[in-house]
Formats: sequence, C-alpha cells, structure tokens
Amino acid sequence: MPSALRLIRRRVLMPDHSETTLAKRGFPPKDVASKELLETIGRTFLTGFGHALDARAPREVEHPLEQVTPGYRGFAYEGAAMALAVLDGIGPGRPTRVRRFLRGRAERHSYMVHVGVGWALARLPRWRRHRVLPDDPLLRWLTLDGYGFHQAYFHTDRYVRAQHRDPAHHWPSWTRQPYTFRAIDQGIGRAIWFVEGTDPRRVVDTIERFPAARHPDLFSGAGLAATYAGGADRAELEWFGQRAGRHRAAVAQAAAFAAQARVRAGLVTPHTHLATAVLCGTGPVEAASLTDRALVGLPPDGPDPAFEVWRSRIADAFVTQGRQQ
Repeated sequence: MPSALRLIRRRVLMPDHSETTLAKRGFPPKDVASKELLETIGRTFLTGFGHALDARAPREVEHPLEQVTPGYRGFAYEGAAMALAVLDGIGPGRPTRVRRFLRGRAERHSYMVHVGVGWALARLPRWRRHRVLPDDPLLRWLTLDGYGFHQAYFHTDRYVRAQHRDPAHHWPSWTRQPYTFRAIDQGIGRAIWFVEGTDPRRVVDTIERFPAARHPDLFSGAGLAATYAGGADRAELEWFGQRAGRHRAAVAQAAAFAAQARVRAGLVTPHTHLATAVLCGTGPVEAASLTDRALVGLPPDGPDPAFEVWRSRIADAFVTQGRQQ
C-alpha cells in the first residue's frame, strides 16, 4: 500500500487517464483497431508513470514494468522515466533517480527512458530543466524528441496546426544550438502519427503543411512511430514509404532506430517485422545491426552533433542499399 507521501505524489502529479483518449485529445481515429492501439499505449504509459510514483526506489519499478504485455512494455518504461525525471526535477538533493533506473533493467530500454525524460522537460519549469538533462552525449538528444512529442500531443493546435517553434532561450546549456529544433521536430513527427490516428495519408498531408526544411525530421519521426507503435498495415506502410519520396532514407533510418529499441529490449512484435521489411527492406535484427555498425568510429560532436552523424550514416546506408537492389 503506498505511503501517505506516495498518495500525495499521485494526487498532485498523476495525469488523469482520460488525457490519453482520442476523444479528449481531439484526434480523429482511423478505425476501431487504431483507436484501441493508441489508447492502450496511452494507458500503458500512465501505468508506468504510476508505478514509478509509488516506488520507494527506482529498482522497485522493474518488477511491475516487466509484467506489462511485451508489445507495450517499452511505453511503460517511458512513462516510468517521465515520473522519475519529474521527481528528480522538483525534489531536493541530487537528481539521481533516472541514473539509478538506467543501471538496472531499464538500460535495455534506454531509448525509451531518454524519450520519457523529455516528457518531464515539458512539465518542469525551465529553470529546473538542467536537473534532468541526461549526461549521455549521444542519446541525450532523444530527450528533445520526447519533449517535441509531448508538445505536439498535448498542444496540438500550437505545435502541429500552427507549426510553432520555441525560442532558443527556452533551452539551457548544450541544447542552445540549431540542432535542438531538429531533434524536437523528430518528436513532433512521431506525435503526428498519433495525432492523425495512424492514417498515413493524413500524416503526410499534415507534414507537408510545414515548411519544407522541416520535412526530413518530421517524416523521420513519423517513420519511427509507424514502426515502433504500429497501427498501419502493409499497404499503408508501402504507400507511406513511397510518398515520403526523397525523405524515404530518413524514414528507413528511423524505422531502424525503432527496430533497435525493440530488439535491444527483447520486445520485437510481428508488426516490427512487417514495418522493417517494408520501410528498411530487411528484418528487425538486421536493421538494428546496421545502427550498431554506424556507431563504429563515430566522431565527437562537431558542426553537427554525433547523434546526427549517426543518423546520417544509417540513412546513407539505406540509400546505398537501394541503389544496389
């Protein structure tokens, strides 16, 4: 039974489950199956969030998270990471919860954990964000992806319909550089897959209303969601890949990222196989291996952060693969 302090945490910090329904968000469902998929993802995220609020220590969160259905388990880890990061951000003392979480089973879900920290960034005052910005020089950019997803998901009219971008002074330290906005756009692209109910035609229509310079990262984000979250059949994925046009390699790169996240966590699903076959032209294990090979000899941050060099290497590999076929 949670202590009085944990009950207070829940009352103050726990979002209402209605916040994840498509009706509440105003997102038009494509069909009954996609509605159930997206709302289950939302409920699972909040389940993970709640487990982390109740836990006395980050390692206590592991057992309940491991009971979540494998196809959705990554979203539970993402929600737990958000809760731990919020507690790190608002609490006294050294912010160590997320770091300790990553030393356990969450290490296999490190992509989702970093994205979950990005949700916390969106809920914390700007002057507290520095407490939860991660140390990992490569994966830390995923926190901005998570932030972008949150803003597009909860402030859709502003970030998606009005295509808003935050001013640079909103961001501290290493985030105050041009690539910040590209990383955020990758998260906005992921959210557009949810906003448009996993309907690729609506997704593409929405992306193409943005300035052309933002299209590569938005298509990449949508491709990651199409692979990791799912909701589209083979014909829809094939249409989406073709419609991405010159951004097809960016979509393949993101699909490989999604495959890597699922392979590393042991959460590969039939949809992972389908999406990587269509968008990457290979299986999930092979796509994940390509992302690993692209890390070899990765330079430190330069004019572009190492994270973007990594992404570019993966995209270039798919371009080369396409020419050879």
